[in-house]
Amino acid sequence: MGKTLIAPSVLSADFADFSGALVQIEESLADWVHLDVMDGQFVPNLTFGPKLVQDLRKRSRMFFDVHLMVQTPERIAGAFAVAGADSITFHLETAVHPHRLLQEIRGMGKKAGISIVPSTPASALSEVLPCVDLVLVMTVNPGFGGQELIPECLDKVLSLAQERKRRGLDFLLSVDGGIYEKNAATAIAAGTDVLVAGSAFFNAPDKVAFVRQLRGSGD
Repeated sequence: MGKTLIAPSVLSADFADFSGALVQIEESLADWVHLDVMDGQFVPNLTFGPKLVQDLRKRSRMFFDVHLMVQTPERIAGAFAVAGADSITFHLETAVHPHRLLQEIRGMGKKAGISIVPSTPASALSEVLPCVDLVLVMTVNPGFGGQELIPECLDKVLSLAQERKRRGLDFLLSVDGGIYEKNAATAIAAGTDVLVAGSAFFNAPDKVAFVRQLRGSGD
């Protein structure tokens, strides 16, 4: 579905210098900025709210990919839309009425995404796939950066890519968790369109080269 998109996650950035992290992402020639919103309930960590997105929006025209790892995402999705998110992804595991929330996000003029944790089967998404712009497959148990990718999760990416083709759908497939140069090619081969990288990106001494290498892993 076109070139592989690279989305560095600011979860692994210096939280005292988000503005500097944004500059690093832009200068690396990456495609998206991935923003993980955690509430300390759905996942065992706390990050930030819509104010950060609003402030970063003033400093960049990049695509802001907001990932809501929170309980009751319907309560805050609108705030992130107003703050400047370009896409808003929530977890299937947290939504009683995912169809409704997907429609609401699209109604706000944003790309609507849905995500699943490693223990949720890809088949659980079957009913909502026609309503999504993005499916985010978590390849680690969410909450903290720096974890190792769970290889079995890429089987779900492959299954979703096959289902997308079979049903003639056009959503993007994104993977988040443990993405490094050593496994990017495998993720892309499974059908991944968007690679989210946190620790690997911010620890890379040459971020331009890192992004170029990830993007070229599917060639």
